Amino acid sequence: MLKEKAEEVISQIRPMLQADGGDIEIVELDEKKGIVKVRLIGTCHGCPYAQITIKNGVERYLKEKIPEIKSVETV
Repeated sequence: MLKEKAEEVISQIRPMLQADGGDIEIVELDEKKGIVKVRLIGTCHGCPYAQITIKNGVERYLKEKIPEIKSVETV
C-alpha cells in the first residue's frame, strides 16, 4: 500500500525530471524503516545536482505527502 502511494507521488514529480531529459524509478521501499530507494535515469543519472534533487526535491515532497516516509536514497 505504501509503495502504491509512493509511486503516485513520484508520478507527480516525474514530469519535471522528464522535462530535463531524465526520469526516476522506485527500486525498493522498506515500509518498516520508511526508506525509499530510487534510481535516476537519463540525464539525471550522474548529474552534479542529482543529490540535491533527491534530498531537496524528491525526499521533501514524498515526506510531505506521505508522513511514513523517513528518507529517500539513490542506488
